[in-house]
Amino acid sequence: MKTLNEWFEDYSLSHKNLTNKKIHYICVPLIFFSVIGLFMTIPNQILTPFASIHPVLANWAFIILLFVLFFYFRLSIKMGIKMLVFTTICLVGNYIIAQSVPLLWFSILVFTVGWIGQFYGHKIEGKKPSFISDLQFLLIGPAWVIHSVFKMN
Repeated sequence: MKTLNEWFEDYSLSHKNLTNKKIHYICVPLIFFSVIGLFMTIPNQILTPFASIHPVLANWAFIILLFVLFFYFRLSIKMGIKMLVFTTICLVGNYIIAQSVPLLWFSILVFTVGWIGQFYGHKIEGKKPSFISDLQFLLIGPAWVIHSVFKMN
């Protein structure tokens, strides 16, 4: 199994251009946020018992994020904690947004804008996105952004 630093080194190979990096610093979190929103819109009758604890927990995004967070914690306890904070912000943020606008359409819009930005950044970079070679890079991207932007190890 690769270490977190090995993942970051591999991911960085197609993210050297400063403009592409800046685009990623914005678009990767937007995509992550929107995917959580999309999962939150899946009907969740099975999960209604969790609603008595808190409505944020009664959705598929919460269940899926448990597995995603396990991936991050396996790589690094520190990164797992950082991603736990970020995913909590995303869950709560989507919950708040859903109170005032249709979350499905909002998430589709944010998702589309984020991917347009990503592909534009890779056009500038002149390299294909990392996830083309390994889908796990779709999970490495958000951790790489948090690591890069906040200079966290």
